[in-house]
Amino acid sequence: MIRKLAKTIIFAGCVASAVLSCAYAAQQTYVVGSGGTYRPFEFENSQKQLEGFDIDIIKAVAKAEGFDIKLVNTPWEGIFATLNSGDRDIIISGITITDKRKAMVDFSAPYFPAEQSIVVPTDSKVDSINALKGKKVGVVNSSAGDIVVSDTLGKNSTDIKRFDNTPLMLQELTEDGIDAAVGDVGVIKYYIKSHPEKQLKTVSDTKFERQYFGIAVARDNQELLGKINAGLKKIIADGTYAKIYSTWFDSNVPTLPAE
Repeated sequence: MIRKLAKTIIFAGCVASAVLSCAYAAQQTYVVGSGGTYRPFEFENSQKQLEGFDIDIIKAVAKAEGFDIKLVNTPWEGIFATLNSGDRDIIISGITITDKRKAMVDFSAPYFPAEQSIVVPTDSKVDSINALKGKKVGVVNSSAGDIVVSDTLGKNSTDIKRFDNTPLMLQELTEDGIDAAVGDVGVIKYYIKSHPEKQLKTVSDTKFERQYFGIAVARDNQELLGKINAGLKKIIADGTYAKIYSTWFDSNVPTLPAE
């Protein structure tokens, strides 16, 4: 496989003699694919540049391991194929690690816990998913949250209100149209941080399956995967990860599994 890998040549020095010899070091630049539609993980700013939690993480990993990256906004549909074609070296785009995806790509160690979460007003007495019985609950249609709430309240329950996306669901919650909502914990935490005046809080429950996001590379690219995992370990150990997490979410920085 021919990998499209850009290289920046940094000349360390040249010595003139009978035969000119030059010593140089090569710093690699890896092409990183990331979608631009999943705020706060990756999205385009007003200058059409990618930013977000995922972007900060991969930049920090690259800095820790001494390589450069070129970010490319990559639509979710077909993003995995860009690794095997060689158009991308790395993809980071809020990708949940699953067995099915492990058959297509290799994943780094987990870098974000991506389970569902309940969100309610700060004065709510809701402390578990079972406490949602008898309340109006918002979910994103066909999402993981929809599945677990349907299991608890009944798939055809009139207490479940389904939305096309999380922002619409949270807007309804703040306007008292529903009593609670269930959705992706990262998106909810970012909303709460961005709108402190809304006075919302998250509630966890063991019924929510613990899942994780991972950084993906082409199958069997162990050299690059090793760099990414080493970089993740470094930024977790030196506090960089905690700083990035707190910037986008809150101070409750998660403890991540080693693998």
